Amino acid sequence: MSRIVVVSNRVMELRRATQAGGVAVAIADLLKARPGLWFGWNGKVVEDGDTALSDVKVRKAAGQSALATLPLTAEEHRDYYLGYSNSVLWPVFHNRLDLAHFDAGFYPRYTGVNKRFAAALASLIQPDDIVWVHDYHLIPLAVELRRLGIENPIGFYLHIPVPPPQTFLAIPEYADLAQALAAYDLVGLQTEADVSNLIQVFKDSGQGRILQDGRVLAFDQRLSIHRFPVGIDARDFMGATPVRNLVQSPSDAQRIIGVDRLDYTKGLPQKLRAFGRFLEKYPAYLRKVVLTQIAPPTRESVEAYTDIRQTLEALSGKINGMFGELDWVPIHYIHRSAPRDRLRDIYRASRIGFFTPLRDGMNLVAKEYVAAQAPDDPGVPILSRFAGAAEQLVDAIIVNPYNVEEMADAIKQALEMDKAERIARYERLMSVIRTYDSAVWSASFLATLEAAAEERSTARISASTPIHAALAKLAEAARRSSGPPANDADAKPEADLKAAARKRPGGRS
Repeated sequence: MSRIVVVSNRVMELRRATQAGGVAVAIADLLKARPGLWFGWNGKVVEDGDTALSDVKVRKAAGQSALATLPLTAEEHRDYYLGYSNSVLWPVFHNRLDLAHFDAGFYPRYTGVNKRFAAALASLIQPDDIVWVHDYHLIPLAVELRRLGIENPIGFYLHIPVPPPQTFLAIPEYADLAQALAAYDLVGLQTEADVSNLIQVFKDSGQGRILQDGRVLAFDQRLSIHRFPVGIDARDFMGATPVRNLVQSPSDAQRIIGVDRLDYTKGLPQKLRAFGRFLEKYPAYLRKVVLTQIAPPTRESVEAYTDIRQTLEALSGKINGMFGELDWVPIHYIHRSAPRDRLRDIYRASRIGFFTPLRDGMNLVAKEYVAAQAPDDPGVPILSRFAGAAEQLVDAIIVNPYNVEEMADAIKQALEMDKAERIARYERLMSVIRTYDSAVWSASFLATLEAAAEERSTARISASTPIHAALAKLAEAARRSSGPPANDADAKPEADLKAAARKRPGGRS
């Protein structure tokens, strides 16, 4: 069995990855099940010139896997991570051109870190390895590996959305990024819309076209682009113990749960405004419903994240001030993370899961919420139509996160939905979640990558065969034109050749 080399911006201990949730769980499960290497940044920032920069720390992990990590310098952390990755690519890919810092000069260090990572990784790659690169931080990695002579299968998975082509083309380095993506054998995306957008990006930026076999030809490279929606292991969320006690609320109050990183893409201000509008529009629910919003901090050194935190704190305070009473606080806003097993129990006790990002690659929290529900009395997910999960979870209540009135009405619909409909929706949702779980996601991607790499290798050989034949003919022609070989009885003297030429039609005498 080939070794899997997983490359991501951050690497963590497999035990911690299992507790972190999301895609980290799927990667940890993969590396526990088969030989593998997880390569990336160790989370440490060191001074430029530190000897640790050139030392790859390799240590054994669970099973037959290992972890290989490198630090970043302060300048690399600023320009590669906070800068180009999260102040250019992140906002653009989430359709927020207004927040992108195009003119800050981040790009050289973004490519520089990818070049340094590639050089460190190349020495660790074995001939039969399969390389799987994750997310927007590492788009140029395959180009750099190919320049170093790495011919192994290399696949790329983008966890965030692909923006519409006109948005992508706003990036000054859009052609370089598109060409970098073309260096992969396979690019995996979350949704069909993402696949369509990326193909159009190639058409607009690299004279790309779809071949008869379904692959894309761009920048003289053939690659496959497919949809692989990220899943969860539903078994991790079954058997939850409901957490019934709500602080500062009547014992019979219904809980609405929201769990989102503190990020401007998550639509948190719109969500809070929708809940406030719900209380205003349907006063019969005062004292009967509580919104628990867990919003762990992220990238707090980026200015846009400071702004969103201040906005949320002001909104929650305003709504609690307008509607709250001494024994009932309508919004419980928590600005820190919660343990995964604790979240599972909170999901189980919540009548509504409220997940309304303005744009999201998938939104695994919505799937986790559904999986944690009691089959005989499940809650109802409310999901943004702009989350990748909406393409699969069609039996959730799908809403426009920009429409506060629609979301307020959706809360009422979910609270009043009868048990029979809730159970029917839950069963259909669970069927999808079980069918497209995390194991299927990784297995299908890797199988497709191996097939795509084989096709690309075959195409490379086929394309090179005519070239080799032509070169051989040129060499033969050059050999013949260099003069008659010694002892060649068939060779004609120069005078005979001239005489023959005069006898040809049109020849001069």
